[in-house]
Amino acid sequence: MSTLTETTSAAGNSESAPGRPAYRVTGRRVLASEWAKLWSLRSTWITLGLGLLFLVVFGVIAAYRYQSMIGSPRMDKDFARSTALSLSLFGANFAQLALGVLGVLVTAGEYSTGMIRSTMAAVPRRLPVLWSKAAVYGLVALVVGTVGAFVAFLIGSRVVSDTSAALTIGHTGVVRGLFGAGLYLGLVGVIGTALGALLRSVAGGISVLVATFMLVPGLASLLPSSWQDDIGPYLPSNAGQAMYALTHDATSLAPGAGLLVFLGWTVLALAGAAYRLRRGDV
Repeated sequence: MSTLTETTSAAGNSESAPGRPAYRVTGRRVLASEWAKLWSLRSTWITLGLGLLFLVVFGVIAAYRYQSMIGSPRMDKDFARSTALSLSLFGANFAQLALGVLGVLVTAGEYSTGMIRSTMAAVPRRLPVLWSKAAVYGLVALVVGTVGAFVAFLIGSRVVSDTSAALTIGHTGVVRGLFGAGLYLGLVGVIGTALGALLRSVAGGISVLVATFMLVPGLASLLPSSWQDDIGPYLPSNAGQAMYALTHDATSLAPGAGLLVFLGWTVLALAGAAYRLRRGDV
């Protein structure tokens, strides 16, 4: 009788005792985890700082160089047609490398350290990890790029305020161009995360990133003129530059078309990363 009483009492106590809370893997929690991991790395702060520095400093240097060369016979014709917007965003070509490289590190860095095993064990479905990394870092790169573009323009437009390149923030197309530059840099960051997840190698991801945005446009310039006109505008870097260009001609895309083409490249990179993540091992 006493044994039965003790067993019943123990069962009752176990039922009444509060159990451990059941944690579910949700999109919000995966986003929060990726946000925390991003800001826990020292490289995040350093690389974002470099990207912002490149964007502002090179833009201001370009504006001062333009202002100092006015009337000089050594001034290049293309450079002479620059505007305050194009001069201020001169550093976007350098900032894209810093932000793209950090995007590669966000994903490929976990493979190099082996931390990816813990991440995938916590999120067995895998794809939410990729979407969260791309969304979190893409948003951060977007903010950094947009802030840097506006700061560079506010300084650069003052430098060339008394020249033919002068523009104000209220000039048609300027605000659109500045936000377009920020969006472009944000999408470059997303492409970087996709390349890191696709190649699972920091060196490989950075190499492909540099080749895509720096080497391929140079090689395309060696093609026959008719090929350049047909292929050149649809290259990732050229389509991205069309997003923040103040004007365009027959050899370049309109801002809206450039955005659609660059979004296509971004989706293609993410699709490749998602396929590799679902089909491959950790």
